[in-house]
Amino acid sequence: MEKKRYFPNLNGIRCIAALLVIFHHLEQAKHALGIANLYESPIIQHAGRLGVGLFFVLSGFLITYLLLEERGLFGNVDTKKFYLRRIFRIWPIYFLIIGLSFFVFPHFSIFDYPGTEEKLHVNLAERLTLLILVLPNYAFVLYDLPYWCAQTWSIGVEEQFYYLWPWLIKYPKRRIPIILFFLALTAGLLFLGIHFINPSEEIKEAMISTFLGQFRIQTMALGGFCAWLVYKNKTRVLEVIFRKDLQIAAYLVLIALFFSGVHFTGFLEVYAVFFAFFVLNVSCNPNTIISLANPIIDHLGKISYGLYLYHVAVIVVVINLLTAYSPKWEGPVYQIALYSLSVAGSVLVASLSYSYFEKPLLAFKDRKFGR
Repeated sequence: MEKKRYFPNLNGIRCIAALLVIFHHLEQAKHALGIANLYESPIIQHAGRLGVGLFFVLSGFLITYLLLEERGLFGNVDTKKFYLRRIFRIWPIYFLIIGLSFFVFPHFSIFDYPGTEEKLHVNLAERLTLLILVLPNYAFVLYDLPYWCAQTWSIGVEEQFYYLWPWLIKYPKRRIPIILFFLALTAGLLFLGIHFINPSEEIKEAMISTFLGQFRIQTMALGGFCAWLVYKNKTRVLEVIFRKDLQIAAYLVLIALFFSGVHFTGFLEVYAVFFAFFVLNVSCNPNTIISLANPIIDHLGKISYGLYLYHVAVIVVVINLLTAYSPKWEGPVYQIALYSLSVAGSVLVASLSYSYFEKPLLAFKDRKFGR
């Protein structure tokens, strides 16, 4: 049997994406709690969105390549095994953070965060139903979520990508009806939820706008297109993408855009194109000018899913501890301590979760259903 392809540097990409999200939420939490912050800065405002976008592009790339590879090796895609692999990878700590957020954190003052009380009692059944159905993006848009688990909205978007994508790879000739059915179901669920809430026109428009802004399936599809280029060995296209001078130019433009705070909206985000270029080069180009091969970066990438889900609760705990013991301490030393403890605490919690909770489940998944 042909050996499956290995892509280097993927953990490094995950590490970068996770850190962008952590920095965004650190400043966001400080802003909500009245601590000196940089949240109004365009760079910080968009760092979280860009981190999630990078995760989405990478996810689309890797999942598409694995599906194409499976179809190439076996002539078909085993959708049952695909979904079981995703369930064992995603659901355990997703449901753990949901359970903690609704049934544990509210009982400990160290997790206190403004605006949480209403989200734990009003429309509780509706929130929990959507979360149990792994539709956290719908729960977020329709009812909002406690801050400790609000970041799970992106898990919902990614899961919905997984509902669609294997069938497009399995039945490429039926892609149009499959896509139309998927879009109709997606829109139908949203409008059904809005119908039950019956909000004002202004709130309704805001809900739809927020949902569309988060529902970035096209970003993951762009990653999938990159995987198709690699799998089909589109040499001429890849040779251009892999050029050293183009790498230098693209990264300089990306850095300039990021630090200028410029943000793009629309069907296909400009930043996603840069991320796709980045993923292709660092994972497939033997002459990439950026290498992310480093033991620390590799470890942070391995635990990045846990980092993403746990870090918000850790940030809240660290802020509350620092506030309790040093209520007037907000100088540079405070900021350094807040960042250091938040990042270190998040890494510790995610590392323990990976070693003692996720890793055994992943090993079982690999034995039973493959990678």
